[in-house]
Amino acid sequence: MKRYGLFSIRSQPDPINSDQGEEMDEEFREAVRFHGHSCPGIAIGYRVAKYVKNHYERSEDEELVAIVENSSCSVDAIQALLGCTFGKGNFIFQDHGKHVYTFYSRDHNKAIRIYFKNVLPRTDPAAMKRFFAGEMAPEERKKFLKLREEAINYILTAPDEDLLVVREVDIPAPPRARIHPSIECQECGEAFMEVRGRTADGKIVCEECYQRLGA
Repeated sequence: MKRYGLFSIRSQPDPINSDQGEEMDEEFREAVRFHGHSCPGIAIGYRVAKYVKNHYERSEDEELVAIVENSSCSVDAIQALLGCTFGKGNFIFQDHGKHVYTFYSRDHNKAIRIYFKNVLPRTDPAAMKRFFAGEMAPEERKKFLKLREEAINYILTAPDEDLLVVREVDIPAPPRARIHPSIECQECGEAFMEVRGRTADGKIVCEECYQRLGA
């Protein structure tokens, strides 16, 4: 999974640390519980989701569609707090590597695009490598984690205008989720979505068998 600068800092699971304590917003706690730990990335997603919730209601079905342009920790907060999920089909991933989030409201027939500004200092890649490898000396690790906490606290407390660039955009309504019939792969016998069928050696096969057969 791709990571971006400070957004990527993920230590050993540390769901809700004492530095943020009781002042932590309950919705941020919810996002952290869903994600598994607190980090700058989940804080970014939380701020984006909070902004959206001030304008649109949480999606029970497909009323709100999220289009996210990264696969960072932030997207877990979008799923946890806004009800936009892969399973419901109202969560669309576009691999652009950008902290951009677009939300289309079917109820209002309009969309907003949110860009999280590049306001956090970059983390030394070599330091990150040492951190994840467990090779940091205690004092360096302490400083590294302090930097992370400072980033989280800034994201949680800064005004929207310091973090987010928001504008309405004109996009077509995303297609609704569809349930497709299943058929059995004529190679392995496992059922799969009919529209994902491939042809190999005169048989209709699943993608896995198609790749294995080298078709």
